[in-house]
Amino acid sequence: MAEYDSLCKVLVEKYPRNFIRWLLNQEPRQIKILKTELSIEPIRADSVTFLQTENRILHVEFQTTVKSKTPIGLRMLDYYVRLTRQYQVPVTQVVSNLASAQFTAKKFISWLIAQVS
Repeated sequence: MAEYDSLCKVLVEKYPRNFIRWLLNQEPRQIKILKTELSIEPIRADSVTFLQTENRILHVEFQTTVKSKTPIGLRMLDYYVRLTRQYQVPVTQVVSNLASAQFTAKKFISWLIAQVS
């Protein structure tokens, strides 16, 4: 499923304005794609994207499995605290569970491309 993680990340980074419109329901004036490695003790994920608008960071993460080494809630909290400390702006987090019964990963990718195109 890593290929879907990578594709989702590419889509968010290629169409950040569309994702911000869709997930935050706002029209951004400026967008900056931030590095995905945060200071302190680096944490990395297969598919995590941070987009910064004028006064907010949108953290988008795609999960392809239900279980992970570090529970998703704890990982999201860790990202939230680190992003807030580093950038000192509000943070909105969205987790898309590609492993859910509602979406197969292929259907989700097709739907996602339609949303951002």
